[in-house]
Amino acid sequence: MFLRSALIIAMLAALPAWAETALIGLNRVEQASPWKAVGRLDSSAGYCTGTLIAPDLVLSAAHCTFDKQGTRLPASDLTFRAGFRNGRVEAERKVVQIVRPEAYDYKGENWVTKVANDAVLLRLSTPIATHVISPFLVEPRPLNSGEVSVVSYGRGRDNLPSLQRTCTVLQNYRGMMLMDCNTTFGSSGAPVFRRDGIKIRIASVVSGSVSVDGTRRTTGVALPELVKTLKAKMIAEGAPPPAGIKRIEAGTRSVGGAKFIRSGGS
Repeated sequence: MFLRSALIIAMLAALPAWAETALIGLNRVEQASPWKAVGRLDSSAGYCTGTLIAPDLVLSAAHCTFDKQGTRLPASDLTFRAGFRNGRVEAERKVVQIVRPEAYDYKGENWVTKVANDAVLLRLSTPIATHVISPFLVEPRPLNSGEVSVVSYGRGRDNLPSLQRTCTVLQNYRGMMLMDCNTTFGSSGAPVFRRDGIKIRIASVVSGSVSVDGTRRTTGVALPELVKTLKAKMIAEGAPPPAGIKRIEAGTRSVGGAKFIRSGGS
């Protein structure tokens, strides 16, 4: 963890001043290596960005687990590809459990509440060994302002993660963060990193964007308490049954899922 943080800090410091708001494609191994816990969350229909926060847990945006008609997708439709770069991955796992906030409503009309709850925890089929990929930790304190960094995939850069060295948190309003980061379709769920000395932690995940006085701004989710709630909910729900074994409960029936998101991202 210390070595990874040192590499990230060295990389950020080495970038030229003009790159502060530019996207840097992480094409070389030495560029991409510190960020390989970030990956693509794929299905046959599209993708988002996600981040490993524990050996078997991925953090992303809740809306990435719905299709555009608002149908919840089954976990089996999702695959996390850690460190995906030009068709190669550091690790790949199927998703077996999806945990969304109770307050998240894909079709909800309260936009602030919707964005403020647009996070999801995904349990992977098997853990990814920490000697292969070291997960990122979540920032324990809410972030209301300051400089951050973003690593994301997106339309036009589907096969390569991009780093934005510096962008700014402009506001935190009721759990919805407003930022001037450079994101696009497919960047949903991307980690927003805060640097504190040698510590690099996830302060937010990208939800989408909004026009403010004619300028596009990125929206994100304030994480600390929400992630704690999602972890508690995941524990309460229990681990999913092994593959091939159906869990039968009285008065319930299984329902199918639908497509993920259209090719080109969300």
